[in-house]
Amino acid sequence: MKNSTVVRKGVIVAAGLGTRFLPATKAVPKELLPVLDKPVIQYLVEEMANSGITEIILVINKQKTAIIEHFKRDKNLENLLKKANKYSAIEPLVNLIKKVKFTYVYQNQPLGNGQALLCAKKAVGNVPFAFSDGDSIIDSEEPAIGQVIKAFKKVNSSIIGVQKIKDKQAMTKYGNVYVETHNNASVPKVYKVQKIVEKPSVADVSPEGLIIGGMRYVFTSEIWSYLEKTKKGKGGEIWVADAANDLAKQGNFFAYEYKGKYFDTGNKEAMLKTTEHFYLKHCYEK
Repeated sequence: MKNSTVVRKGVIVAAGLGTRFLPATKAVPKELLPVLDKPVIQYLVEEMANSGITEIILVINKQKTAIIEHFKRDKNLENLLKKANKYSAIEPLVNLIKKVKFTYVYQNQPLGNGQALLCAKKAVGNVPFAFSDGDSIIDSEEPAIGQVIKAFKKVNSSIIGVQKIKDKQAMTKYGNVYVETHNNASVPKVYKVQKIVEKPSVADVSPEGLIIGGMRYVFTSEIWSYLEKTKKGKGGEIWVADAANDLAKQGNFFAYEYKGKYFDTGNKEAMLKTTEHFYLKHCYEK
């Protein structure tokens, strides 16, 4: 019997060292670096919370307790802001904290996002769950992970959110998703995945133009057995994409082309472009 299609748990991996942003990340987790006035990880948590997820499991390391503090109520600060008539600055975060249960698990060594996800196995259990990295933001009218969850409910199998682009040179910078035929019309923009290839050459990019634009997965519990069997890959680490490839070989993995624009925050140039986008959007909406 296949798992229920109800998705109430989400996992975000945020255990990386953030070396690209040193010295800024020596004491501050890179996931707490701001895009305007909000840390990157809060965008991700909001996306999941607005998609119906009620428990978020954050995989962190022992040096990232500041993330725990960020998602914890501070009644003294709240009262001070109320007295100063500035409570609106923190009210969205307070409402988010009220809305979601936060669970924290630790990855003791940086051994890849696959190993980080395995650290969350006990907290997730045998239910379907959403999964994301800790440094991508997707600007969309409907939360991207919520769109993927809707597609998951239709196929009842593990699925990844993808974007379609035409620039073949640009495609070489991303994981490419290779698919079989387009699914039937009752499930538009859903594809059956053959394989995922990380940063292929121009000659070998996905013919359909599908890339992993932000790591937005919904997995059934069967992913655990694949992750546990996944051998070390790039950099001697365990990767979720490798386990997903093994899943695809069994014909149980799909892709959904979501609506939205993906922004990376994993390096300085990308962070600058992301901040510029949201600044201009904020100015326009004023």
